[in-house]
Amino acid sequence: MRSVMSGFLSVASRSRLWGRMGMLAGGMALLAGTGVAWAGDNGNLTLQLLDRVNTLEQETRDMRGQIDQLTNQVQQQNAAMSKQIEDMNFAMQHGHGGTGGTGLAAPVAADTAAPAPVAAAPAAKRSADDLLKAGNDALMQQDYAAAQTDAQQVLSGPRSPRQVDAQYLLAQSLAGQKQYRQSALAYYDAYNRAPHGARAPSALLGVAATLVALNDRASACQALDKLASEFPEPAPRIKSAEQVYRKRAKCSS
Repeated sequence: MRSVMSGFLSVASRSRLWGRMGMLAGGMALLAGTGVAWAGDNGNLTLQLLDRVNTLEQETRDMRGQIDQLTNQVQQQNAAMSKQIEDMNFAMQHGHGGTGGTGLAAPVAADTAAPAPVAAAPAAKRSADDLLKAGNDALMQQDYAAAQTDAQQVLSGPRSPRQVDAQYLLAQSLAGQKQYRQSALAYYDAYNRAPHGARAPSALLGVAATLVALNDRASACQALDKLASEFPEPAPRIKSAEQVYRKRAKCSS
């Protein structure tokens, strides 16, 4: 019975930890929203603001990963406690039969353990490559919500180089849903994750494109200048798009 009570206390303590993490994550989200709103009011969503908000979002993702780990631990403890309670109830109901409660408890333990194969479900989970393929297919079909879901699943998993592609997919899916402010942040996050990677020029171009959509021309020109400075010889596709957005943003150069 003590082990059962200690298990309940452990669950309670983790619940309080979740609450604190939730409050912190909510505060970060509020700070991000306040920062973006300030930028909108002043007509200049600067790259520095994007960088700050990106840092807050990264910390939020880290906390979500910790919460997922705690959730798995709690589920395992709940399963163990449920088994203990069932064994105790069985022993209390049959303890007066004189047949030895411990002798009968073994088959019960085996029966309760039988549903455990349900835990094999994680094996059915799609890999990061599968999720990205499905997400890009959804993006091509303009199913932006599905693409966003697939990208977020990759981002919530273990860290890997594929998360850069997932972050870029997330930015594209948000842009497709015309959530331009969130998309600008996601594009800039994709750039920050690998500033010298293959996705970096496209990510900066995406930042500029979403800022043009927001009519924040000054910040769009900053993003385009950063693109030209860091990648003076981009792919022809990137160079052509850069010129288009410079004209739309009415950049001075």
